[in-house]
Amino acid sequence: MINRQRLVDEFISLVRIDSLSRQERKMADALLIKLKDMGYDPYEDDAGIKIGGNAGNVICRIKGAKDKPALLLMAHMDTVVPGISKKPAIEGDIIKTDGTTILGGDDAAGIAVILETVRSLKEDGVPFGDLYVAFTVCEEGGLYGARNLDLTKLPADFAFILDEGGPIGYTAVKAPYYNKFEAVFQGRAAHAGVEPEKGLSAIMMASKAIATMPNFGRIDEESTSNIGIIRGGEVRNIVCESCRIEGEVRSISEEKIDRFTGEILDHFKKVAESLGGSVQINLERMYPGFDIKETDDIIRLLKKASEISGIPLQLCSSGGGSDTNIINGAGIPAVNIGVGMEKVHSKDEFIRISDLEKACHFLTAIIKATYEM
Repeated sequence: MINRQRLVDEFISLVRIDSLSRQERKMADALLIKLKDMGYDPYEDDAGIKIGGNAGNVICRIKGAKDKPALLLMAHMDTVVPGISKKPAIEGDIIKTDGTTILGGDDAAGIAVILETVRSLKEDGVPFGDLYVAFTVCEEGGLYGARNLDLTKLPADFAFILDEGGPIGYTAVKAPYYNKFEAVFQGRAAHAGVEPEKGLSAIMMASKAIATMPNFGRIDEESTSNIGIIRGGEVRNIVCESCRIEGEVRSISEEKIDRFTGEILDHFKKVAESLGGSVQINLERMYPGFDIKETDDIIRLLKKASEISGIPLQLCSSGGGSDTNIINGAGIPAVNIGVGMEKVHSKDEFIRISDLEKACHFLTAIIKATYEM
């Protein structure tokens, strides 16, 4: 049986641990101890070394029936800023921040739900297939922990990532491909007061390129783009010779993200050349998208779990990326399920205790439904 007070205590203890991206050491140590105290044999991989962090992913196999499908349960250890010295406060059914930092329910909620569900299964003697637990680093920084997971050691048939907001039963079955790009516009320096006509402002080039950029903002119902960073110049009296902009393109459709990204970057080149300058472009596919069909087995599992738990299933599309993108890209069917966190990445973040408890019941139902397959 899910122990409500133990769940709350677990969540509060996790929230109080400082665990920014690439600084998850304290969280990883705490989770290794918790899993060992539960009687399991967790380990830490080398993802931290690969990404320049101080901790790797925490991984644990919980042995179950070998003739049943295996599940991968995931949540991430890192939080965004401001996330140091978090002080959670409980008001009735609500756990919230004190207003000076984020709460860190993203994704301490997912971790707490997995830990309490596993404890409850063991105490109640509920049968299940193999469970693989992975608590990842640097999800917020670019899904780097998941990108460095050795999934050959996690031979799961299905994966459930507990990192979605919204009501319990809310499940992301679609999420976009994500491209990030950097464009460095190159002009000519000159003294701005003596001979500005001899210069070519890279800031001016970048500004014109952005102002006339195709496919900006909301492109269509499944695609977006943005310019998030622009940097150029060193002093006021020199015509700026170099200006760097950074942006992104997202789309559920791989064909669309390739087409829209190409059109934007081609436009940058044409603008720079037309003004007598140049532009250097770096493009990186950060992660793949996914689109789970309603006829897929993992959806059948979720529908069965909804019946078992009495929690309505809501299939949705996400505009953001998560570890779910990486796991699907590796060939393991995966969805991102809601754990009730609200107003994440803000000082107004909160979560309902009742939703944490309900999330445990839903995850338990997923595990039971898998065993009955």
